[in-house]
Amino acid sequence: MADKIPASYVAFQETYPDVFAAYEQLGAAVHAEGPLDDGTRALVKLALAIGVGAEGAVHAHTRKCREAGHSAAAIRQVALLAIPTAGFPAGMAALSWINDILNSA
Repeated sequence: MADKIPASYVAFQETYPDVFAAYEQLGAAVHAEGPLDDGTRALVKLALAIGVGAEGAVHAHTRKCREAGHSAAAIRQVALLAIPTAGFPAGMAALSWINDILNSA
């Protein structure tokens, strides 16, 4: 199901615990470095995932946006905002990936 953490992510975490811990520490450090709140960071990270075309990251950050309290409409708007910059196909792909998560809830 699209709303579950992928098995490959869990396997990476278990196989490379030191690398995963360093990755988690980096994430915590960059989150703490500036004034953005959790909800804003979640939307920014969703936009970045869309920009690089990373389906799994879009899934993950869509979940995080929901956990941060963002509405489905706000999350979908991030995909729409990608259209003028990343292009229509990228925005449509992102919208489908977002809907994978939002429609499975």
